[in-house]
This record gives sequence, structure tokens and C-alpha cells, in this order.
Amino acid sequence: MRKILVGLMLSCMAWATPALAKETIKIGAILGVTGPAANLGGPEARTLEMLVQEVNKKGGVKGNPVELIIKDSSASPEKAISFAKQLIDEDKVFAIIGPSTSGETMKIKTLAEDGKTILLSCAAAEAIVKPVGKYVFKTPQNDSHAVRKIYEQMKKAGIAKIGVVSSNTGFGKAGKEQLEKLAPEYGITIIANEVYDKEATDLTAVVTKLKAAGVQAFVNWSIEPAQAIVIKNARQIGLEIPIFQSHGFGNIQYVKAAGPAAEGVIFPAGRLLVAESLPAANKQKAVLTKYKKDYEMRTHEDASTFGGHAYDAFMILVKAIETAGLDKEKVRTAIEDTKGFVGTAGVFNFSAQDHNGLTIDAFEMLTVKNGKFVPYVEPAAPSATKKKP
Repeated sequence: MRKILVGLMLSCMAWATPALAKETIKIGAILGVTGPAANLGGPEARTLEMLVQEVNKKGGVKGNPVELIIKDSSASPEKAISFAKQLIDEDKVFAIIGPSTSGETMKIKTLAEDGKTILLSCAAAEAIVKPVGKYVFKTPQNDSHAVRKIYEQMKKAGIAKIGVVSSNTGFGKAGKEQLEKLAPEYGITIIANEVYDKEATDLTAVVTKLKAAGVQAFVNWSIEPAQAIVIKNARQIGLEIPIFQSHGFGNIQYVKAAGPAAEGVIFPAGRLLVAESLPAANKQKAVLTKYKKDYEMRTHEDASTFGGHAYDAFMILVKAIETAGLDKEKVRTAIEDTKGFVGTAGVFNFSAQDHNGLTIDAFEMLTVKNGKFVPYVEPAAPSATKKKP
């Protein structure tokens, strides 16, 4: 009888004690859900919410539920700093995804390093990972690769004298520096170089200077809504020259904001925006089409490259946890050792020397046609007129 009672007691204790309870994985996210970078941070936040829900529905990561803590920085570096400290010191998060913008990321890099907290930035500036920080990674393609793709296209078109306009943000500054640095390599001269306020509502004066300088084309480097205003104002003053945008143009909302003036704009971007047109053999196609379908069904809005950056950050982190468990240092190493990870931005191959893991091949040149993003096709050269015998 006594043995039976002891057995019952042990059984009750097993039920009462969560011996098999799993540790919750806290993931922080600092994103510009509102404010000037809402076209970036909004899709990023909605993507993470979707992915976390999907993972938890399947039982978590190796049985561990995920808790997502999103902080809306409104693209403010000061808020990003405050939120980073809170997530690291108070919430004790396992990792941070974001921020959405380069300026914010640059401000919190040191906090992540000092706090030994994995940071997977959704911002593009190469300075985020150059020099390499032990705990800091980024998922968007490099801005120098974007510049090279633009300059390669200009060189093919015989464009040699250009204008550069950029916003007064971390992303704008980083892009401007790369445009200036790489121009001589491609035989390109920047004869007009203007910086505009990210919150500007009329940039007629800026594009008028480009027109007066006689540029053959210009590059508009920004992530804010003001980039659409540049395009509109340029066409309004009759500046009918090629307009090139950075990869920060990869949200159809910017096209809608610019209206008919956006027709023909050329820019480098990841393949998510043209996923359906990719050949079946493309390594990314399955990932791109699934993410796009899932996101658009859930949100009823077009997928953008920015949401894709959050997708890549989350899935890279999840893969590393599945590989290394819940030891932060081992997970950091697993991210750094990631090879051949197929994401929305490209195929990632990280290393101790490269915390971005993407090459120039991650970019595709796109254009706007009939209000939509399509692969850019170079205009056919005019055929020589044959003389009649």
C-alpha cells in the first residue's frame, strides 16, 4: 500500500512540476513602425509578428516559445538608444532585430557589443558591419554594391556627367560617400551634389540645380517619402533624364506617391519584388514566393524588400538557435558560420570577416513600368537603316 501511495505522490509531483517546461526566447525589435521610415519599419514589424506566430503555432524553436518585443523608434536614433538599453538591460532579450535605419543602427552598435547581444540590423549602410563587430550583423545588401550596379548601367548607357541628391540621414550619408568614392572607377563625374532634408515637402529648388548643371542623369539616395517628391518635382520642371534610385526605393508605396513621374525610374533591388517572373530553377524563387504570398494574404498589402530584411534576420537567427541551442555565444558563432542560407535578399554566406554575407549578385536591376516593378531591360540599339540598291 505504501509503495502505491509513494507512486501516486511522485506522479502528482510530476504533473505539478513543469519539469519539461521550455525557456522562452525573448527577441527584441527596434523598428520605425511610424514616422519617416514607416514604409520600412511597418512591413518589418508585420513580418516578424507573422513569423513568430507561425513558429509558436508549430511549437516554438526546438520546443521553446518565442516572445517578440517590438519597440517603435519612429526612426529616431535617440529613441533607438533608449530602447536598446531597455531591451538589453531590463528585458534581457536573446537578440535584437533592427533598427530599420542606418543612423539608428550606428548609434546602438556599441551597446550591442558591450551587452554581448546579437544585433541583426535591417539597415543597409556598410559602416554597420565595417569594421566587423563581434555581435553585429545586417541583412540588407551593401550600399557599395548598389552603387556599382547603378554605375555599371550608366556606363553601358554612355552616361558620364551626373547629379547626386541624398537625404540628410545615416543611409543618405553612407550612399553619398559611396557614390563619390566609386564614380572615378567608372569614368563618371558628379557635377551636382545636393543634400535635402528627410522631411522636405517640396524639393523643386534642389532639382532645379540639377537641371542648371546639365546633368545627363541623377541618383536619388534616400529611404524617406521625400524621395518620391524629388521624382515628382524633377518631372514637373521638365527634367526628362534618367532617374536612378537606391535600393531604398523597394516599396511600391514610393511609386504610388510619385505617381506617373515614377515611370521609368531605374534601381537595384533584391528579387522579392519580381519573384513571379523568376525562372523555376532560381534558388530564391520558392522562398520569395512563399514569403510574398503569406505576407500579402495576412496584411492585404504588397510585400516589400524591407519586410524581407526582417524575414531574413529572424530566419537566420532561428536557424542558428536550432543549430546551437540557447547558448548566446554559440548562436552568435552559428550565425557567423552560416553558409548557403537562402533568404529574400540573396544567398547568405557569413564569415568572421563578413557579417553581411551577400555579394553584388544579390541585386537585380529593376524599373517602374505601368506603376509596377519589373526587371529592367536595356533599350535595343537602333538598327542601321539599310540603303536600297
